[in-house]
Amino acid sequence: MRTRRQRLIARTIVIALLASALTLAFILLRPEPNQYVPGEELKGLTDDLSRDLPSGYPRAKFVDATKGAGIDFRHFYGARSHQLPEDMGSGAAWGDYDADGDLDLYIVNTAGALTLSPAELAASPAHSALLRNEGGTFTEVSAAAGVDLRVIGQAAAWGDYDADGLLDLFATAYGRNTLFHNAGDATFSPAPFDEREGFWAGASWGDYDADGDLDLYVTGYVQYNFDPDHLTTRSQQYDTAIPASLNPSTYAPERNLLYRNDGADLPFSEVASAAGVQNEKGRSLSAAFCDFDEDGLSELYVANDLSDNALYHNLGDGTFADISHPAYVADYRGAMGLASGDWDNDGDMDLFVTHWIAQENAFYSSMHADYREAGLSPTSTALRFMDVADRFGLGQIALDYVGWGTAFIDYDSDGRQDLIVANGSTFEQSDDPTRLVPMRHLLFWNKNDEEGFFEVGPVSGKVFTRPQVGRGLAVGDYDDDGDEDVLIVNNGAEASLLRNDSDNDNHWFKARLQAREAAGVELRLWADGQLRIRQLGSSPSYYSQHAVGEVVFGLGAIAQVDSLEVLWSQGARRLYKNLPADQVLEIEKP
Repeated sequence: MRTRRQRLIARTIVIALLASALTLAFILLRPEPNQYVPGEELKGLTDDLSRDLPSGYPRAKFVDATKGAGIDFRHFYGARSHQLPEDMGSGAAWGDYDADGDLDLYIVNTAGALTLSPAELAASPAHSALLRNEGGTFTEVSAAAGVDLRVIGQAAAWGDYDADGLLDLFATAYGRNTLFHNAGDATFSPAPFDEREGFWAGASWGDYDADGDLDLYVTGYVQYNFDPDHLTTRSQQYDTAIPASLNPSTYAPERNLLYRNDGADLPFSEVASAAGVQNEKGRSLSAAFCDFDEDGLSELYVANDLSDNALYHNLGDGTFADISHPAYVADYRGAMGLASGDWDNDGDMDLFVTHWIAQENAFYSSMHADYREAGLSPTSTALRFMDVADRFGLGQIALDYVGWGTAFIDYDSDGRQDLIVANGSTFEQSDDPTRLVPMRHLLFWNKNDEEGFFEVGPVSGKVFTRPQVGRGLAVGDYDDDGDEDVLIVNNGAEASLLRNDSDNDNHWFKARLQAREAAGVELRLWADGQLRIRQLGSSPSYYSQHAVGEVVFGLGAIAQVDSLEVLWSQGARRLYKNLPADQVLEIEKP
């Protein structure tokens, strides 16, 4: 005879089996839910969760200054051959390469279709362009400077890898990457560098080992190999048939590369596998070095397409630990671009990630400051983020867009970081498959911690109502007027320079550091009891780089900075006090 305890266990098992059977029946017999199709209106999703623009939004304005500033750049030459590497590029990077005090611009180009011969590529008019800033207008000096690449170009990033005080240039491509050394006489020469071939995507400079020199992380996308059958083999993506040659899931992921700067004549050693950041299962497009846990060492966050994103915690011994899942940021979506910044001014760095269509964008708000305020001692294992995109107006609005380059930008100088996103489809136009479907870009105003963001593009200039096939986006104050401007690279079309002409009485403060100190530096500004932080080099956008060595703080009505603390990853520190607003401060490492 069974005991009372045995009968209780048996009864519990029977109940559990019945519950499992009922659950399975419900799953099998319930009606199939309707799949969201981009562009459609869904009750309770695209209507009820939309956000009306509040009456107090800033009357800011961006204007198209491309032609007036002397920028004549067109991406791509000829007709597409419907292959993936042609459609992913390209990016741009702001940096003062000639050390004259204003921002110059490098725009990467895709010389043409993959079907072109090497001779045809070399003769293409679609070359990467170096634009020298002449005080608010630009002169194209690519050929004279020796950087007019004609390749299947992807990304660019400035970095003073040899610490001579001059910005060098790194450019990625489908093929081989190129490192250009700045000779200091307005010319560059190719420097010896790893010649392995692949589909290389984003590039980010950072001092991950805190030894005072710049290291380099390069993301690999997919192992692309052309197969004529892929042009006619199609899969259905929503209401569009996509050739396999444009679908990244057709191809195996490419590994990522970490180049440690050893400071020798051939300074770089590739150490991604040994450091634990090869991310061989990720189809990577962007990566950000950022000190998320405030220990003086940069973590590494990697945005992956059709793969889990990865967050690597810096262990301080040259290696990293994968904490993606414990930190709640291992997000399996089509991630493209990244932005990092302290959106709520609570003293820790948050993350924004752009995604493919119908996936929404992600907004990871860091909980690190919450631990600190609760009197806890947060460690790397307790590093946590929460995706609050829906709560703060950044989620559902992105359902109909494919997001790429992005940035935190305080465009109205009120002291709170806003957001901008470049959009552009990967779908081909039904009436002309040689062209991609354009989309308008988005501008989000950060109202406050409680209500979050509101999309203000349509009331902030005609540039936000014009559909384009956006890709790279880079932010920098090119005209030195104290507000940040935006360069967007449009696939198969002209680049767009969006000049910030916001007319308000808000104050600003700009800090500028030397080229050799353009990464691994945190700035902490206090004004009227309010904290604002920035980390140099921590936000790579998509295939692009924001102004190197420059930080612009909005101050709102505050006319004085109480203090500015500058912290270097090697432990150096400089403190400034009682600084008037509306000025540029040149900072040197002590």
